[in-house]
Amino acid sequence: MRSWVTDTPDTGLARPGLTEDPHRERNMAEVEVGFIGSGDAFGSGGRFQTCIAIRTSDDFFLVDCGASSLIAMRKQQIEPREVSKILITHLHGDHFGGLPFFLLDAQLVSKRAAPLTLVGPLGLEERLKAAMEILFAGSSKVEPNFEVRFVELKARTPTQVDGIQITAFPAAHFSGAPSYSLRVEVEQKVFVYSGDSQWTDTLIEASADADLFVCESYVFDKEVALHNNYRTIMENRPRLTCKKIILTHMSDDVLSRAQQVELPMAEDGLWLHL
Repeated sequence: MRSWVTDTPDTGLARPGLTEDPHRERNMAEVEVGFIGSGDAFGSGGRFQTCIAIRTSDDFFLVDCGASSLIAMRKQQIEPREVSKILITHLHGDHFGGLPFFLLDAQLVSKRAAPLTLVGPLGLEERLKAAMEILFAGSSKVEPNFEVRFVELKARTPTQVDGIQITAFPAAHFSGAPSYSLRVEVEQKVFVYSGDSQWTDTLIEASADADLFVCESYVFDKEVALHNNYRTIMENRPRLTCKKIILTHMSDDVLSRAQQVELPMAEDGLWLHL
């Protein structure tokens, strides 16, 4: 497994509580990306489900919010009230299933007052309300003490949300609604997350010249419908023009063969500076 520290010492690795001084003075021009959860749907390796944080000079938001995300945030001492918006790649429980818990926490525990913006594919609002009713009957009908805004993404249509530009690219992954890879442009940095997707050349387009491409690598060399594998990523690596790539959403099939992996692998609590 390639290490961000030993192989690329200037990558800006930060692991709060391990290599990062929590009292250091932040460079207000930098963009930080943190893996609150880097796991698959089934907790492989004891990892939390997908939840990626992005912190800028004046903003803090999430990309995906799997069912275990609130637990992961509490464990990593991340305050949910700081989150201004949550971007959702697709409507599977390990990517948006944390929203009902996040919203109820905001209302009952965190006592949120600031607006919250939820950004995602067509059907997000409807599916979220249905999930809330299944998990906590009547909860979707309670008027929160804060404003919840919904922004719908359309494929290959740049969308401005609070000063960041989000472009959704079609992903090869069925979820009962459009599934996307997301390209996020903020403070002259470009972050791209594949979401869940079988390999498609759209990933090359979406990640073009990105500062960081976070790519799903669910299995090592098997062909699994709707998901990417490490072998195919490596076969296509020369075609990718992103500056950095890191793997995430790995099953035990990949984690058990980590020593054979030549690309950096995300882990819960890992922070990177772009």
